[in-house]
Order: sequence, then structure tokens, then C-alpha cells
Amino acid sequence: MSAESSERALHAGTGASYAAAGVDIEAGDRAVELMKEWVKKTQRPETAGLGGLGGFAGLFDASALKRYERPLLASATDGVGTKVDLARKMGVYDTIGHDLVGMVVDDLVVCGAEPLFMTDYICVGKVHPERVAAIVKGIAEGCVLAGCALVGGETAEHPGLLGEDDFDVAGAGTGVVEADRVLGPDRIRKGDAVIAMASSGLHSNGYSLVRHVLFDRANMSLDEQVEEFGRTLGEELLEPTKIYSLDCLALTRTTEVHAFSHVTGGGLANNLARVVPDDLHAVVDRSTWTPGPVFDLVGKAGRVERLELEKTLNMGVGMIAVVPEASVDAALTTLADRGVDAWVTGEITERGDRTTGAELTGDYAS
Repeated sequence: MSAESSERALHAGTGASYAAAGVDIEAGDRAVELMKEWVKKTQRPETAGLGGLGGFAGLFDASALKRYERPLLASATDGVGTKVDLARKMGVYDTIGHDLVGMVVDDLVVCGAEPLFMTDYICVGKVHPERVAAIVKGIAEGCVLAGCALVGGETAEHPGLLGEDDFDVAGAGTGVVEADRVLGPDRIRKGDAVIAMASSGLHSNGYSLVRHVLFDRANMSLDEQVEEFGRTLGEELLEPTKIYSLDCLALTRTTEVHAFSHVTGGGLANNLARVVPDDLHAVVDRSTWTPGPVFDLVGKAGRVERLELEKTLNMGVGMIAVVPEASVDAALTTLADRGVDAWVTGEITERGDRTTGAELTGDYAS
């Protein structure tokens, strides 16, 4: 530092502080206190009595894994993308965490793993304790629905990098599956049935396209009432991601399952192809369901071609199960008993000269 610079620094005024730089440690501490009650609701037997929120690491009693012959740990991490911007604009913070859990645990369950615990990361421009607590409330409620514990996380304040009301969320989850019960391509056989499970809406993918179409091109507003939805556009777009993990695990207990596919970014065909072996092909019949009105709105408002919609959005199907033909009735009964809207939507055939592992055929039911 030059002498001139040193002189300027010496006479710059009062000493610098973390608070003056925009980081409010007291607000962060208050946020932790507000979120504790929600995190406590996610406890599993393996986390009870092993410390609370505020430590440097979350603890999980791994002795519970002794009941497995060869336990394999599964891990997954994700965020919710630009859906957080809609939550910010609407001032609704207690649903976005639900989305986060769904995106993580439903990736874990695809291999047959039971979600055990999650950690989260919340990055904000300024800590508003009540907002942070509301986000964690949503994460905790999602963890309860998924049967996993929320064992810890991090709230980071980034003044100057993010605006005061800006935020983002991410999470990581760990699950466990018996080695000889791992689901995937090696189990799938020709003649297997493809069962679709309905989504709750857009879930948390494709929002860059959705926002561009509805707001930039169609000039719609979040508080606009949409007759087809029976609510405002914003309420429809913030509909939380459906969490399927316990439903999928119930299927593995009640009948034979060969594979699952979580329909996220890339759409139904691309995600289903990820679990289909190289010599086989999944054929999905569009006529077996009608996509919800939000998909129709996005398509018409942006004049988006069907194939573009299908490779971006879930089109009304959030999870796929591939089961032997003999297991179809039991699988559908289990899902119906759990309140999951599900139906047979296709089958597994030989690959032949096809270049992809899955395709959609026919037209959607009107």
C-alpha cells in the first residue's frame, strides 16, 4: 500500500465491522432460533438425542445400518432453479423448501434407496429471520413427507452479491439401499409395464421457459386470475413439487419393481431413457393421460412446439415405475391406497434400430 493510500485509510472514519459490511450476525442467530421447532419435527430415531440445530455438523446414528447385509449409501443434491424468483416476488417463502426436498429425495429413491437425512444451504442478500425460518419450515415439512431427517444446514448472507430480498436454496440428501435390491436398467425386461404417477404441476423444472413465455411474451401477472386454474397464476406456479419417495418405497415392499425414473429437467422421455438398458426401448402412449392446464397455457402463450414442451416440462407425470406385467395390479392398488393418481402408460419393447431409449407416441387425451 502506498503512503498516500495509507493516509486515506487512516482518516476514512470509524473502524470497519461485519455489520457495516452488510452481514447481521444477530439476525442470523434469530433465524436459527425460529427454525429450531421445524427442524425438530423431522427427527428420526437415528437422530434423537444427538445434538440440536446450531452445531458444526449434523449427526446420524449409523448403527441402524447394521440390519443391512451390505448397505449402500446413495447421495443426491439439487436446487429449485428460478422458481425461487417467483417465491420472492410473491412474498411466499414456506413452499419453496418443499420443492427442494422433492427434487433431492425423489432422485435418491430411483435406485430404491430410503432417504435418511438432508442438509440445506440457504443463501440470502440479507437475513430476514422470519423469511429464513419460513423457508426452513417448508424444507422440514418436505422432510416429514419424505420420511427423512433434516440434520443441519447453512444460512449465508451475501450483501453486495445478492439484493436484500434475493435468495437461493440448495440441498443434499443421503439414503441407503441393500446392495442386492438396487433398482435400475439391469432389472428391466422386455414386456415390463411403464406406470406413470401424476405430477402436482410444473414441479421445479423449466421455469426459465415458463417465466419467459408467461411474463415476457404473454405479459401475464402473478396475481392474474386464471379460470382454468381456479386460482391466480402465481398460486399455480408455486404449487409445491409432489414428493414420491414413501410411495415408491411402499411399492418396493408390496410388489416387484424393476426401476423408477424421476421426471425432472429434460422431460419424461429423456429421464425414462436413463434407466432403460441399451437393448430395450420404452414406448409411452400420450393418449393415456391429459396434461394439466398449466402445460397447455405455456404451450399456447409461447407458441411452444409440443416436442419442445416435452423435453423441458414433465407434462403431468412426475415419477415413473417400471414393473413386471404380473405386478401391475398390485402396484396400482398400492398407489391408489396411498392417494397417488397412477396409470399404465406404456411398455418395454426391443430397441431394434431406434436410437433412443424412450419415446412418446400418439396424442394426448382431450
